[in-house]
Amino acid sequence: MSDVTPLETAIVAIPESAGSALYGMVDVLSATGSVWQTLTRTTPAAAPFRVRVVSTGRDRFRCGYGIPVEPEAAIDEVAHADLVILPELWLGPDEHLKGRYPALSEWIRARYDAGAHVYSACSGAVMLAETGLLDGRDATSHWGYQDLFRREYPQVRFHPEPNLCFAEPSGRIVTAGGTTSWHDLALHIIARHASPGEAMRIAQVYLLKWHDEGQLPYEPFVRQQPHADAVVRACERWLEEHFRDPGAVAGVVDHAQVPARTLKRRFKIATGLAIIDYVQNLRIEEAKRRLESADEAADNIGFAVGYEDPSFFRRLFKRRTGVTPGRYRRAFQPIHRGLPTQRPRRA
Repeated sequence: MSDVTPLETAIVAIPESAGSALYGMVDVLSATGSVWQTLTRTTPAAAPFRVRVVSTGRDRFRCGYGIPVEPEAAIDEVAHADLVILPELWLGPDEHLKGRYPALSEWIRARYDAGAHVYSACSGAVMLAETGLLDGRDATSHWGYQDLFRREYPQVRFHPEPNLCFAEPSGRIVTAGGTTSWHDLALHIIARHASPGEAMRIAQVYLLKWHDEGQLPYEPFVRQQPHADAVVRACERWLEEHFRDPGAVAGVVDHAQVPARTLKRRFKIATGLAIIDYVQNLRIEEAKRRLESADEAADNIGFAVGYEDPSFFRRLFKRRTGVTPGRYRRAFQPIHRGLPTQRPRRA
């Protein structure tokens, strides 16, 4: 394998970049082919990637939280790249990049047109959306940006659920979901462009977990949506207190003292949800909190949050979160209690 030519891999950095994702990707891809072999005292393989941090210029700058970045090349010096990677950016949920980096957007698109694979992690998809390469295509990013995509990039078919999303059948454009989704993306890149075996070895060295459950278990279902409808806001406050009631939907209509059809229309416009979906989100969010902090049976939790039919509660929980109540508890209760997921065995 010594004569294998490494893939030219350009990892894009800008002042909005998240340093952990940027340098985590640099480290993992640069170590591919050597770190496992060093630890196991076996012969290193040829490096499959030639990794460089590129930016709009070569000048040193600081990215998110003051982490220093010294680009190895400016984009106008990079006429060829096999892989272009856009790591996570520190952006607010209402913050887009329109007009900030036109030359960079043009460069990314030109590299794709020349045959490069283009990958984004988390909010790096916002930069990718700026290029137009996601127009009319499927994409994901952190669940916190779904409203931003709906508003600023409506031509993108945004999916908040998966950990990885393929924009087209060839797989030359892949977007990854949440903040640590760069782990999944790195493993995908290594498996595809080096080998599945090397991806497994990297996962074992870095303790990287494949998030096969997607983003749904991590997404909060109750989020404050900015709107100016005082009647709907009053209904949201009422539902926060009464969502467990069997007749919560009828009750909030009575509370609002406006026609049911009018309220349902205004509620959907203001929050993006039907009233029944809003109630179910409140119930599932409460169930999640109980599963994280208590040992009570899942059926009892379902009843406590408003569901008399245990099987319906379990099906709804799985549909909304992507996992069963039991799996959710096993994943998140140790974090809530500050305990390891596996206790050390006594000698």
